[in-house]
Amino acid sequence: MNIKTFFPWLSACALLLGLVPLSGQMAPGVYMAETGGIQHEIKTNGDYFIYSAYKTETPEFLRTLGGFSKVEDTFGGPKLIVLLEFNSDYEKDALRQLSIPISVNGDMLELDWFEKLRFTKQEENTQDLDGAWLFATRGPDEGQDRRGDANTRKTLKYLQDGRFQWVAYDTEGFKFMGTGGGAYGAQDGTYTEHIGYFSRDNSRVGASLSFDYEVKGADWHHKGNNSRGEPMYEIWSKRYGAQKAP
Repeated sequence: MNIKTFFPWLSACALLLGLVPLSGQMAPGVYMAETGGIQHEIKTNGDYFIYSAYKTETPEFLRTLGGFSKVEDTFGGPKLIVLLEFNSDYEKDALRQLSIPISVNGDMLELDWFEKLRFTKQEENTQDLDGAWLFATRGPDEGQDRRGDANTRKTLKYLQDGRFQWVAYDTEGFKFMGTGGGAYGAQDGTYTEHIGYFSRDNSRVGASLSFDYEVKGADWHHKGNNSRGEPMYEIWSKRYGAQKAP
């Protein structure tokens, strides 16, 4: 056997023997894992990654972080690389980037992180508002100034496969200001959130809020009453920097 055929043969044997982690890109979707009463949730579209951890039996928000992501093949195996935009534990750990060994096998995802986490991909549930959105302005739209990617202070709302999460943060100083998330539905102009975790008030978990929605171009017009019963009208703008543009 010559040198040109030896290394491909050796690599194939190592893979079959389980000496090399399974490779492959992480498929877009929502992934869930549970360890010791803690729910671990990942939302990813292949270019952006959000991780959240929370307790459900006695509701308690624990942690969230997220940013722009990719999977790199390295000599030691594939690694998930995430350039963080926000990190709720930044004052404790000062993390701005993740490099996590990853293995993918069908719908199973394993991250060898602060502990070995084994995630299962959830069923696809495509809906009208899926995608990444940035808060732009209060409605109605009368040509007023808008917040966007150029502004360091952002409120991101990320919706995918029936799961939603909003995150308020400032990239200047890496300041985290709050988050909440859970399940959602969007149909026939009605958007409903079922709160599964809320960093500012755990007692809000279990509540459901319904709003009217309309998509106009790249804008999501969001109307209804907030959690305090006060009328609100928000305009969110599609964020193509955190997703693949059509």
